[in-house]
Amino acid sequence: MLADAQGRPVQAVLSAGQQHDCRRALDLLQAVQKAGKVLADKAYDTNQVLAAVAALGAEAVIPSQPRRRIARPVDTAGYRQRNRIERLMSRLKQFRRLATRYDKTASSYLGFVHFVCAMLWLR
Repeated sequence: MLADAQGRPVQAVLSAGQQHDCRRALDLLQAVQKAGKVLADKAYDTNQVLAAVAALGAEAVIPSQPRRRIARPVDTAGYRQRNRIERLMSRLKQFRRLATRYDKTASSYLGFVHFVCAMLWLR
């Protein structure tokens, strides 16, 4: 899920359950044209994601994973804003159909995700 600075959904993609989210994050970052900061958690601390953020000309506010030899400094004040995407995901999961994934096909599930995102924009 890609959200703007106010925590509103901008773009959503669906990935396989066994696939890591970083692979789809690169697709989301390619859709972004302009960003000041990209906020993410430690799971997105990969060289590919950092390179994609740098190509945008944005600042990566992503904490380093413990296995990195040289830890990158992180803007802690900016990282606190990451809770907006967490709150967005919580609002999406308030819809029982999304939280329990009643839909059998990925296209119908993603269609309902887009419907819920449109409802959140209208609030």
